[in-house]
Amino acid sequence: MVLVPGLWMPAVVMVLLGARLSRRGYAPIRFRYPSRRPIEGSIESLARFARQLPGSAPIHFVGHSLGGVLILDMLGRHPEVPAASVVLLGAPVRGSLAGRLFGARAFGRWMLGASRPLWERREAVWSRPAPLGVIAGTVPLGLGRAVEGRMPGENDGVVCVEETEVKGMTARTLVPLGHSALIVSRRVADLVARFMAQGSFQ
Repeated sequence: MVLVPGLWMPAVVMVLLGARLSRRGYAPIRFRYPSRRPIEGSIESLARFARQLPGSAPIHFVGHSLGGVLILDMLGRHPEVPAASVVLLGAPVRGSLAGRLFGARAFGRWMLGASRPLWERREAVWSRPAPLGVIAGTVPLGLGRAVEGRMPGENDGVVCVEETEVKGMTARTLVPLGHSALIVSRRVADLVARFMAQGSFQ
């Protein structure tokens, strides 16, 4: 299985989630990428990374925030990459209001780098037969709250729940957590393992 971190986050932030999944019989491998550089290069790098993994079995993918957007885009463009299941954690696959507001400032534009276009409103579609699950947080604690003050609807402080919706997704579940807490939560790890095993959060 492949774990992909979010914007500004080194792959090491996925260690705890990976350790919990390894105790359930999985063999997590973390993918590293320069999140401020053009996303096109990262999409191709992830596709090469996945194709070069040993064995021929379909791969489980888990991505947090921008990492989930990267996984979704990569699998949409590369049908030759076999996917067993996909779980997206707080991934703004339909764009991000917080990202747009942050990017409207000079410092924000510099921090977001070439990832800025991903925060614009966009469509998110899943057409593969493999199950795709979405986990979204509902505790408004994160950058978006600092920038916007109060974000609309349910959100995790960075990403609104409605921004995580993928047309054709298998299931979505909401958890009372902030954006960054999604990758360190034992409950989320349990949900990810359950979805990978049975294609359902129930």
